Amino acid sequence: MSYEPPHVEPSRRPPYDPDLLLPWQSSPPAPPPRRPTPIRTPLPAPGRHSDLRRLRTAYRVLRRVATLTALGYFTLFLVLSGFAPGLMSRPVGGGLNVGLALGLCQLPVTLLAIALYERTARRTVDPLAAALRRTGAAR
Repeated sequence: MSYEPPHVEPSRRPPYDPDLLLPWQSSPPAPPPRRPTPIRTPLPAPGRHSDLRRLRTAYRVLRRVATLTALGYFTLFLVLSGFAPGLMSRPVGGGLNVGLALGLCQLPVTLLAIALYERTARRTVDPLAAALRRTGAAR
């Protein structure tokens, strides 16, 4: 730090000369510290907006219902196969047993989960997203 008499106003300081070495200094003085940039107040996070929160909630419910429908049926099939082999081997008719019939129903159940996902997305999530886009574009 350099010594500065108390009577010198900061605006009237002599300019900083990095090449000036005083007799007691072995290296050039350090440059004066930079003024810190003013701290700006951060904008509110977009996740705090109520419309965006409703959109995220609707999308989360949509994902969970579709995932649990498809995976729930498959898990039920696996549990029955492992713990109820007598039930799964019962004949249904025409050489088809219960296990094979449930396995063949996996594809229609998955397609039904996809159809419900798309229908619910069009009815609930898409209108919320479109409204949020309109309000965001207007700002």
